Amino acid sequence: MNFIEKLFEGTLWNSRFVIIAAVAGSLLAGFAIFFMATVDVVYLLQHIVHYADADLTGEARKALHDSTISHIVEVVDGYLLATVMLIFSLGLYELFISDIDQAHGSKASSKILVINSLDDLKSRLAKVILMIMIVTLFEQALNMKLTSPVDLLSLGGSIALIAVALYFSHAAEHRASNDGGDSDTSDKHGH
Repeated sequence: MNFIEKLFEGTLWNSRFVIIAAVAGSLLAGFAIFFMATVDVVYLLQHIVHYADADLTGEARKALHDSTISHIVEVVDGYLLATVMLIFSLGLYELFISDIDQAHGSKASSKILVINSLDDLKSRLAKVILMIMIVTLFEQALNMKLTSPVDLLSLGGSIALIAVALYFSHAAEHRASNDGGDSDTSDKHGH
């Protein structure tokens, strides 16, 4: 019976390697989004050259300006989403497969990419997703036509809600750093 138990537990433990599919898929999706955002930047730079054209009328220049700002916000949104996929991929790998030695051994490495617990991964993803939501709100606000006082009140309310979300996000981070990090001070492998 002991042999069957060891075989079952070994199989159960090694089943965690199925996460590699999610790690690879998330990484590839992140690379695809990075590529698309970079292509958008190249096209944006090609169009922005026309901004200095002397033949451009004031109205056309304003339209190009507004379009450019909107495209820049879309690019920022794309890069943020790609960052989410990268953090998610690295976090899944660190949590389920193995520590990434380069991330833990190098003093120059970014500590934002070191994930020690599921709460740590959720917290980092939540911060980037909040930034994506802020950028999306900014993009929508740029295209919003204020036709009534209710529209202006809605815009102000959404900005206030974003400010409250940022405040609570920062307060939670500050409280965690004052408490010495997560309440779970042991690493994810129980050491």
